[in-house]
Amino acid sequence: MWLGGGNGAVTTFVRYFSRKRAPNLRKINPKVPQQEAAVIAESLYHIIKQNGPLSVSNTWNHAKEAGINGLNSKTHMKLMLKWMTGRSMLKQTCNHVGSSKKFVLSTLPEESQVNQPKNSVDMVLKCENPNTKGVRQVQSKTKGAKQAR
Repeated sequence: MWLGGGNGAVTTFVRYFSRKRAPNLRKINPKVPQQEAAVIAESLYHIIKQNGPLSVSNTWNHAKEAGINGLNSKTHMKLMLKWMTGRSMLKQTCNHVGSSKKFVLSTLPEESQVNQPKNSVDMVLKCENPNTKGVRQVQSKTKGAKQAR
């Protein structure tokens, strides 16, 4: 009777606790020392950045051609890619191709330093949107006041 009622909160409660917990990607061990992992991650990052969104198998082909030192196998590369995803260096997206899914890896968009204002005065000027309607109304009021004089 408790679950059969029209109470949506109970079904939401059951759905919430029946889901699997999201994996903690930051705790992935790259199986190499930290300095070596950083070098491998940097070279994988450059491969993905240069060649656009890549699948894991295409990334492995490019990594073999580049001859990255420290990568032992495709499985080790997958582990490194997960480690990089957990550290917010890469993002994994899913493309639906027909009835199947294709996962691709891409770099996160970098914020350009050129477009950011240099000081707060520039930022205030860029943030303000002049309301042309209000400006016209003010101008017309001042013209009407001048003509009345």
